[in-house]
Amino acid sequence: METGIPPAPGIRVGFDLAQVSGIAGSLRSFGQRFADRLFTADEQAYALSGQGQFAQRLAARFAAKEAVIKALSLSEAGIDWRDIEVRRLPDGDCRVVLHGRVQQLADAQGVQGISLSMSHEGDIAGAFVTVTSRSIQTP
Repeated sequence: METGIPPAPGIRVGFDLAQVSGIAGSLRSFGQRFADRLFTADEQAYALSGQGQFAQRLAARFAAKEAVIKALSLSEAGIDWRDIEVRRLPDGDCRVVLHGRVQQLADAQGVQGISLSMSHEGDIAGAFVTVTSRSIQTP
C-alpha cells in the first residue's frame, strides 16, 4: 500500500536475518576461504573469542552487512564484503565501520552516521541498521 508519505529526510533503514546453521554449514564446506571472503580478521578474531559462538557471531555480522547494503542501496554496486566491518566496542556495543569503495559510496551519499542493533537467538541472527545523511540519495 502506497501512502504517498515520503520517508523522513536523511533517514534510511536496513534489516536482515541470517540462519546460523547456514553460516556454520558454509564454514564446514568452504572453511577459511569462506570466512576470509566475508569477514575481516578482527571480526573473525572476535567471533572466535566466545566459546561455541563462532557461527552465531558471524551470522549476526553477516546480517549486519546485508542490512547496511540495503540501507545504502548497494545491492548492485559490486562491493567487497570486508569493506563493511562490525566492531565490538569496549562497552559491548557494536558499530559499523566502512572501508574502501563502500566508504566512498557512503560519502557520495552524504552519510553522516550508521546505527546498528544485532541479536542472535537459536538458529536466527538479525540486524537492524539506521543510516542518517544530509539528504536521501541513491548511488
